[in-house]
Amino acid sequence: MTKVFIDGKEGTTGLRIYDRLSQRADLSMLTLPERERKNPALRREMLNSCDVAILCLPEDAALEACEMVTEPHVRIIDPSTAHRISKGWVYGLPEAWDGGWEQLDGATHVSVPGCHASGFLALTAPLIAAGILQKDALLSCTSLTGYSGGGHKMIAQYESDYRDVLLKSPRLYALGQQHKHLKEMQHYSGLSTAPAFFPIVADYFNGMLTIINVFQEQLATGYTANDIQELYRARYAGPMVRYCEAMDEHGYLASGKLKDLDGMDISVAGNEERITLLARFDNLGKGASGAAIQLMNILIGADPYAGLTLGK
Repeated sequence: MTKVFIDGKEGTTGLRIYDRLSQRADLSMLTLPERERKNPALRREMLNSCDVAILCLPEDAALEACEMVTEPHVRIIDPSTAHRISKGWVYGLPEAWDGGWEQLDGATHVSVPGCHASGFLALTAPLIAAGILQKDALLSCTSLTGYSGGGHKMIAQYESDYRDVLLKSPRLYALGQQHKHLKEMQHYSGLSTAPAFFPIVADYFNGMLTIINVFQEQLATGYTANDIQELYRARYAGPMVRYCEAMDEHGYLASGKLKDLDGMDISVAGNEERITLLARFDNLGKGASGAAIQLMNILIGADPYAGLTLGK
């Protein structure tokens, strides 16, 4: 039986992972008493006693936890921003590029992609690797998310009885183009310039829709929107990441349609001159806890989709 320790299971992502993994007969969940959860000696003991450590922690605490691990058999999965472009760590989005699954074979240190980055990279990385989208393309990406992506503090703000009236309308943030996911978005896409990124948080709990606008002239010579569709159709056959010929609801796209599910839908809209790339998923599913569970399954040799709710 695989022993799993979630360091930081009190957070939004940690709680979701723990609730789902604790129902599985093939896993033994190691836990600390609430009053001892920040005890360094006990944390160190748990981190070295488990087979898989999942670090649902802020960046500094995740770095500290990694330093505590001395047993070579322990496999570490880090959903924080600490190791997403670090040497020696595998970036856990195997569907997006050739060799992604093979990189996870025998891996001991795996980072979980950021939620916005997951949608962006699923759309762009295979196009750039195939030579369809030019590396020097100047892209604009908008990503709409539920407020759970902001963690406990933002959840409390949105769910307060005395919340600010401004929270009722969607809010653009990261106005200085310094969002924490930008580094991994550029690094793993292969773009020579980071995209202009416009994240928006709205008044619903979970769900995400990532939109990228591509002009025909940004494609390599001879390629069209049909080539993008053909690539997505071949690469994203499911069950977790799936190409959809069309995924709108009577001309509208609801960003929360896949809430509480772990799958991701990919599609192409727009026209030949102004191509719209679309990724819809749950920021707490494929964008966080679902991705971490998928990666854990792969590392321990289980069914990659065990314990996941993928939807159609």
